[in-house]
Amino acid sequence: MELEYEGYQVTVEHDGRAGFEAALQTNFDLILLDVMLPGLNGIEVLRRLRKENRNVPVILLTARNTTLDIVSGLDQGANDYVPKPFRIEELLARIRACLRNQPQAIHENSVLKVNDLIIDADAREVTRSGKNITLTPKEYDFLLYLVMNKNKVVTRENIILNVWGWEYEGEGNILDVTVAHLRKKIDEGFSSPLFTTVWGVGYTIKEKTNEDYHKN
Repeated sequence: MELEYEGYQVTVEHDGRAGFEAALQTNFDLILLDVMLPGLNGIEVLRRLRKENRNVPVILLTARNTTLDIVSGLDQGANDYVPKPFRIEELLARIRACLRNQPQAIHENSVLKVNDLIIDADAREVTRSGKNITLTPKEYDFLLYLVMNKNKVVTRENIILNVWGWEYEGEGNILDVTVAHLRKKIDEGFSSPLFTTVWGVGYTIKEKTNEDYHKN
């Protein structure tokens, strides 16, 4: 009722399997997904959606509120996580932020490159040296934001604003957790790191020149 009052068109399913089928058959702008569902729980619904390459934004709703639960939900592909009980104003703010902060389409060139790192923005696929890299939605959004600003230092505040949204009031260490996971995925096992921390300021993706490779 609150969502419809705010002008949203709403479809409701009370069973995990029914919700999963509805998500496959309908192009929703956003999904609010309760973790505790009969049939299939919310985490399994989310896992199957991402396996089907469905990139619809998903906000998890759950009574659990520990850092481990939050990280687990984000790792499965959630865009945000709202613990119960919550105020409807908070949920509406999270919905607005999630919808507003989906990366805009890159019209001129949907493929972005930084040395051997390649992002296909249309397919939301990331590879490095030909190896596929699996990222959560927020890791992808964060990486895309860095690559679109390559060779520039972006502050922690601007990252939170552009990736999570200014209304975000979740775990304070969520950026640090995302950074650690992203660095492990895009740099570990490769000859030259791309991800750079500028202590006290923020982060950057630096494009290596031939001179840089000779120095290494």
